[in-house]
Parts: sequence; structure tokens; C-alpha cells
Amino acid sequence: VQLQASGGGLVKPGGSLRLSCEASGFNFADYALGWYRQNIGKPREFVALISWSGGATRYADSAKGRFTISRDNSMDTAYLQMNDLKPEDTAVYYCGASEVVIPTRQSHYEFWGQGTLVTVSS
Repeated sequence: VQLQASGGGLVKPGGSLRLSCEASGFNFADYALGWYRQNIGKPREFVALISWSGGATRYADSAKGRFTISRDNSMDTAYLQMNDLKPEDTAVYYCGASEVVIPTRQSHYEFWGQGTLVTVSS
């Protein structure tokens, strides 16, 4: 079982990045997919999630209007499009997979990826 997060990097404020989370070893289409982020010295925080079908999404207030989560079950991959990035978005971004229809806490996630670093700086 593996979740491979990728797409992080260094971007200037106002820029965009698209993160990917590729799954293998389990039936991706049966799982909700969530993105969390963690900065040094801070707890991991929720960013966005998408239900197994893609029919439902949820966003943290900090992500609303700037981030879009999506998934392609034929590719076993989920995405997080991040626009208008701000320095406070700097963090390691993790993707997780959950059998809960709409997971509301980190303990609902069975699998986690290794994280991808996003740095927003001029």
C-alpha cells in the first residue's frame, strides 16, 4: 500500500502549484482522499478532502477560493490545485486515504503518503 505525494516546490507569493497523490496497492476508488499540511513546530492541519466518487469536497477556511481538490479514479490519483499561494501556505503537504465517506479527523485515515514540501517565498 502506498500513497506517493508529489508536486511541491518553491513558488513566489501569488503563484500556483498542483500537488498529486498517486495510490497503489489498494482500491483507490473506494477511499476518500484528504490533504493535510504541517509546518515546523505546528500540528498537522486539514486542508481539503474529496469523497470516493468525487461528488463531495470539503475545504479548510484557509483553502476556500484558492485551492481545488480533484481526483481521477482511472489513474488512482488525486490532485490539489493551489492558486494565489501565500507564505503561510508553506508546509509539508500530506495526502491520506480513508474508508470513511467524509472523514473528519486524522484518525479516520488508514493510509498516509510521505509528504511533499511547498515553500512560498519571494
